[in-house]
Amino acid sequence: MNKQANKAKPVSFRYLFYDFVKLTAALPGLIWLRPKWIFESPAARKRIRGGCVVIANHAGFLDPVYVMFAIWYRRHRFVCDKLFFQGKKRWLFQGFRCIPVDRENFGMDSMRKITGELRGGSLVSIFPEGHISQEGEGGLASFKSGMVLMALQGKAPIVPVYCCQKPHVYSRLRIAIGEPINIMERYGSRPSLPQIEGIVEDLRAKEEELIALVNTKRRIKEK
Repeated sequence: MNKQANKAKPVSFRYLFYDFVKLTAALPGLIWLRPKWIFESPAARKRIRGGCVVIANHAGFLDPVYVMFAIWYRRHRFVCDKLFFQGKKRWLFQGFRCIPVDRENFGMDSMRKITGELRGGSLVSIFPEGHISQEGEGGLASFKSGMVLMALQGKAPIVPVYCCQKPHVYSRLRIAIGEPINIMERYGSRPSLPQIEGIVEDLRAKEEELIALVNTKRRIKEK
C-alpha cells in the first residue's frame, strides 16, 4: 500500500464545501440509508491509509453518495466526465473536488492529474463501467482498463466496493468492501497488455464476488 499517508487536515479551505455538506448530511443520511457494511475479510475492515483507487459498481445517480458512506472517514476525489463541469450544476462537481476527464479522449494530462493525487495521498474513486448500467439486465458492464494504469502509475492499491441498490425507500443500504489489491506486488510495475486485460477481468470478477457476498448475507438474515 502507498506508504505516503494521507495527512488530510481536519479543516481545509479547498474542501470547505465538501466538508460542510458531509457534516450536515451525515445524520440525515444515516437515518435514511441505515447502511450495513459487509466486509470480505478482516483485512478489508482495516482503515484505508494513503493514496488509493476505489472502484465501485454504477447502477444509479446516488452511487457517489453510497460510495462516500462506504468509506466515510476519507475525502473522495471522484473521476467524472468533463461535460458535468459545463452545465448549470458544474458548481456541485467543483465543490466536491471531482476530477474532470474526457472519456472519449483520455489523455496524459488527466492521467498525470489523477496519479499526482494518488501519490499525494488522496483517495480517488472511479466507476470502471464508465456509465450507469442496469444490473438486472445482464449484470455488470465491462470495466475500463484506465483504473489499472492509474493504480500502477500512482503506486496505489485498488479497493473494490459494491453498493447494493435500495429496492425500496425504506430498505437499508448494503455495502460490500473487498480487500485492497496491490497490483504491483502481484504483477510488477510493468505488466504486459494481456496481463492488464486479465487484471481488469479479475477486478470485475471480484465485484461479482462482492455481489454474491451481499446476497448470501441477505438470504441468511431472511431465514
